[in-house]
Amino acid sequence: MSKFLQNIYNIRFSNLEHYRNEIWKILVNEYFNQYINSTDCILDLGCGYGEFINNVSCKESHAMDLNPDSKEHLNPNIHFHQQDCSQPWNIEPEKFDMIFSSNFFEHLPSKESLESTISNAKRALKPNGKIIALGPNIAVLKGKYWDFWDHHVALSDQSISELFEIFGFNVEKIVPKFLPYNMVRVKKKPLFIVSLYLKIPFIWKLFGKQFLVVATKC
Repeated sequence: MSKFLQNIYNIRFSNLEHYRNEIWKILVNEYFNQYINSTDCILDLGCGYGEFINNVSCKESHAMDLNPDSKEHLNPNIHFHQQDCSQPWNIEPEKFDMIFSSNFFEHLPSKESLESTISNAKRALKPNGKIIALGPNIAVLKGKYWDFWDHHVALSDQSISELFEIFGFNVEKIVPKFLPYNMVRVKKKPLFIVSLYLKIPFIWKLFGKQFLVVATKC
């Protein structure tokens, strides 16, 4: 499985690492920083090449991914956990102030794997800790959701919100249409467009294809 992931990452993200990192630097600095404190301990779940966590400033940073190549792309100060996220985590309970996951849950092999992952995440979060999920919204994308070979679980803003609620989270924010679908099979856009896009929420409804859901552990 790790070798399969390595091949997918290499095909999908080759020669895009710097561009994706610059995109995420803008996303973190101009949007997601509102949820981050300098004293936080944060986990990037399904971290990929670390585009989110590499750009976060907090007290303690962690990243989890099954792909062993992920570690090579992470900043030296980030604690890397290479494992199947649906299996028990070797992480102390109530460790994290925030768990962030972007474009990852749909890649898990089954709903059962996702349920186990959310259970593990809840255990690892502090009371009042947040889980933030960003991902393609099948309610918006319809058939295009399946344009990626390794998409297995169909998720919408409503279904992921319901899952969080089933596990006892309080869903605080739902944005059905947040970011465009992907940055892989399209031409690179000037970076200032990303910053401008974030500042004009009404255009999210026109171009947004990914949901954003923020929930708090009760």
